Amino acid sequence: MKNIISNFDTLAITQSRKNALEIIEAGYTAVDTISVVKKKISLENGILSIQGNEYFLNDYDRIFVLGFGKAAGKAAQALEEILGDELDGGIVIDKYTSACKVVDVYQGSHPRSSSYNFEISQKIADLAENLTEKDLSIVIVSGGGSALLCWPMTECDQSNHLYNSFLSAGGNIEELNTLRKHISGIKGGGLAKLLYPATVASIIFCDVPGGHFDEVASGPTYLDTTTISGAEKLLEKYNIKNIFSFNETPKDPKYFSKVTNIPFVSNKEALQAMEVKCIDLGYEVINLGDEVYDSPKVFLEKAKKVLAPKSVVMAGGELSIVLEREIGIGGRNFYVASEAISIISDTDTFVSFATDGIDNKSIGAGAVVDIETKRKLEEKNLNSKEYHDEDKDSELFIEIGDAIITGDTGRNVSDLYILLQA
Repeated sequence: MKNIISNFDTLAITQSRKNALEIIEAGYTAVDTISVVKKKISLENGILSIQGNEYFLNDYDRIFVLGFGKAAGKAAQALEEILGDELDGGIVIDKYTSACKVVDVYQGSHPRSSSYNFEISQKIADLAENLTEKDLSIVIVSGGGSALLCWPMTECDQSNHLYNSFLSAGGNIEELNTLRKHISGIKGGGLAKLLYPATVASIIFCDVPGGHFDEVASGPTYLDTTTISGAEKLLEKYNIKNIFSFNETPKDPKYFSKVTNIPFVSNKEALQAMEVKCIDLGYEVINLGDEVYDSPKVFLEKAKKVLAPKSVVMAGGELSIVLEREIGIGGRNFYVASEAISIISDTDTFVSFATDGIDNKSIGAGAVVDIETKRKLEEKNLNSKEYHDEDKDSELFIEIGDAIITGDTGRNVSDLYILLQA
């Protein structure tokens, strides 16, 4: 079977590395978007079954797909195959393109919004508002949707300032999403309001650590419980100047009466598959959970503390990194890997990787760190701290050949980490 990691053989220069890469591939395979959709959605005798929720197609005049996020294009592609001629069309905005024939897939900007994102989000809003009570909308919600889906234009402008402010403040993703909801007309249940009175099946691919499905893409089809007052308190907490124009999210339950939010996949499935692979390879598994937000140093020290011979420590999440400024192209997984260089021992192998395959603006998903990494740095006379201080960690790992290359995977369920000892 073809490896998901395109440079698998080049990286696998030791048995420990090979084992680590096989564990990573098990995680990637478990959250493959097209496979997940085809496993959980079926159409038989005019009945569309979505993870146990049944929709009798004779009850609807039309079926449309709306989607946003890094898994949206692949999910739409799978839905086209399942629904065939029953599908009337749709609009998706993704970070990447996808081979769809009926659904229009647009390539937007991420992690920062753009006027083009707004243009496509306007198309989504227009389609949503024109659906009737006799229509069925399948909404694909996936990680990355908070930046890709922005409406109205004032949200897109404010969103970028908010993202930059939070990047330096150190707030977590749930806090950021609370603020995003209150500058948007489509997040925090706003899309559900636009779609009403159509029937809505919202399938959610969760990139928020801990399986918080209602937070993905800032919850466009969920009834939101946050308030403007709470958003303002977050700005105070992080000492962010309030230049935002906040609005309240829809609170009337009627807008959600015909919405079914259906959790599809999260990093838990990836971690479970990785654990099975570890056991197959003869390792003891120590799972630190699917919701880690520690700083890289704190996380690595925790992992080292519980690591034992012939064991693997694993976790999923988004480690907290505060950048004073962005000089290089990052990203978070390369940053964590760089921190590991001085912390792990010569018998350890550490990997940090992005499940979407693209770590920030780099060409890699993350990196492998072990004694071979240290040897290569010494051989090339490279100072990892200098690269680290200039936010050029991805460039360092690409230079020494320890970057993990997958390209766009069409998956997105948070970052994953393993620390392995031979």
